[in-house]
Amino acid sequence: MNTPDFKHETVLLNEAVDALVVSEAGVYVDGTFGRGGHSRLALQRLSPAGRLIAIDKDPQALAAAQELAQADQRFSVIHDSFANIATHMEEQNLSGQVDGVLLDLGVSSPQLDDASRGFSFMSDGPLDMRMNNQSGQTAAEWLNRADVDDIAVVLKEYGEERYARRIARAIVEVRQNKPFATTSDLVSVIEKANPSREKGKHPATRSFQAIRIFINRELDDLADVLQQSLQVLKPGGRLVVISFHSLEDRMVKQFIQRKEKGEPLPRHLPIREEMIKREMRSLGKAIKASDEEVRRNARSRSAIMRVAEKAL
Repeated sequence: MNTPDFKHETVLLNEAVDALVVSEAGVYVDGTFGRGGHSRLALQRLSPAGRLIAIDKDPQALAAAQELAQADQRFSVIHDSFANIATHMEEQNLSGQVDGVLLDLGVSSPQLDDASRGFSFMSDGPLDMRMNNQSGQTAAEWLNRADVDDIAVVLKEYGEERYARRIARAIVEVRQNKPFATTSDLVSVIEKANPSREKGKHPATRSFQAIRIFINRELDDLADVLQQSLQVLKPGGRLVVISFHSLEDRMVKQFIQRKEKGEPLPRHLPIREEMIKREMRSLGKAIKASDEEVRRNARSRSAIMRVAEKAL
């Protein structure tokens, strides 16, 4: 069965590839292939000696990547989470040899636009939300058995939802009569439980974000891949990360700052600069989508890109 070809406009396309590709004969990893916008432009910048490896856990993204792999021998794809990047690079004898790693975080437009994936509160579909929809528990399965406290913690921590406990109680109450099965089931409960409206924001926005992040272990995977980036990058190699909400960006920013500052040392010790182990160097300020890009693609308005380089 053919998969619908949902349109995807790559965010910060040129900015990300400009920051990533520092050597046309280098080895690069696109940790979030999606529909391949960044990968395709990166390949245009690489010489015949260059190499690009993509990773994605979404089966539909994998299918698109496999087509590209058949057309370009410099490109290959791995079906997995980027949280396992160190293992895969070690298997290919590329540990410490990679020139750049790109991470375009969050959910892609095709995932949002395909109602059957269950990511969107704007269209009705199965309450799934798994990026790899061939493995793991669905959002519906979790919501139908989690207790009030667990649901409230997820909504609060991952969605920064101020009415987290109120919504969690409503979810547990409603499911006793009718288990959750569709996105509209969940939207209806959230709308009734949410006593106020933020201007320009649907009341289910934060809850859907929170549940999606939890189901896919997005922040755990991000923490893993950030740390592993130091193992796979060569000295001078680039880490380029595009985030779409404050939780992700805060993690990326703080990771880079910690690695740039070096391990904390006791105060008042006579430490020389060369004794401080600085593992990364931040390159420039955070980059956001231009006004023109935001006009063209509203989903780019929250994008923030940070770039760092592994210390020499």
